[in-house]
Amino acid sequence: MIRLVRAEWTKLFTTRVWLGLLLGACLLVAGFSALIVGFAGAEQNGQPGLPSVGNPQFEHVAFAVSTNATVLFLILGIIGMTQEYRHRTATPTFLVTPRRGRGVAAKLLAYALAAVPMGLLVIATNVLVVEIYAGARGAAPSLTGDNLRVLAGAWAALVVYAVIGVGIGALLRNQVGAIVGALVYLFVVEGIVIRAIPAIAPLFKWLPGGALQAMTATLDATDLLDPWQGALLLIGYGLVAAILGTLFAVRRDIT
Repeated sequence: MIRLVRAEWTKLFTTRVWLGLLLGACLLVAGFSALIVGFAGAEQNGQPGLPSVGNPQFEHVAFAVSTNATVLFLILGIIGMTQEYRHRTATPTFLVTPRRGRGVAAKLLAYALAAVPMGLLVIATNVLVVEIYAGARGAAPSLTGDNLRVLAGAWAALVVYAVIGVGIGALLRNQVGAIVGALVYLFVVEGIVIRAIPAIAPLFKWLPGGALQAMTATLDATDLLDPWQGALLLIGYGLVAAILGTLFAVRRDIT
C-alpha cells in the first residue's frame, strides 16, 4: 500500500494541476478574507452588515473563509481519479495492481494525505490576511478557543472534500461531467434550490453544505447541527463517497 500511495503522489506532483488549484485556493481565500475584514462593521442599505472588527462573531466568520476553497479541493480529487480514464492510464494502473480496490484505496489515501499540508497552507493564508488586516484596523483576532475550532473545522473540511472528489470521480469517470455536475450541485441545487423552497429547506442541514456550515461558525440563520455533529456528518459523506467509488471501480469494466 505504501508503494501505491507513493505512485499516486508521483502522478499528482509531476503535473501542475495541483499547483494551479493550490495557488487558486490561496488567492481565493486571501481575496475573500480581505473583503470580509474590509466590510466589517459597515452598513448595507441602511441595515447592519457584518459585525465589527473585534467582535467574536466577526472573527468566526473571518476564519471560516477558508471553506470557500473546498470546491477547488473537490475538483482536485475529481481530476485525480478521472484523469486515469481520460488519459487511458486506468488499464495499466489496474494491470499493475490487479486488485482494483487497493488501487482506489491508495488514491483516496494519497489525496487525503496530500490535502493535509495543502489545506494548512490555505488556512495559513486566511489567518495571515485576517490577522494583518484586522490588526491594522485595531483588533487582531486571537488564535484560541472557538477561533481555533473554526480553523480546525475548515481544515478538516478541505481534506474531506478532496476525498469526496476522488469518490465522485470514481463514480462518474467523465472528468468534465463530474466537475460540472459537482459545481451545479454545490452552487445551484444545494446553494439555491433547496434553500429557496420552504418545504425542503430543513433538509439543508443534513447535506454536505449544511454539515460544512455547522463545523464553521457563520452568520447564516438557518437551523444547523452542532459543530461535532456536522463534522461526523461530513466525514460520513466522505466515507460513503469513498466506498461507493471503490465498489464502482471494482465492478465496472474499465473501457
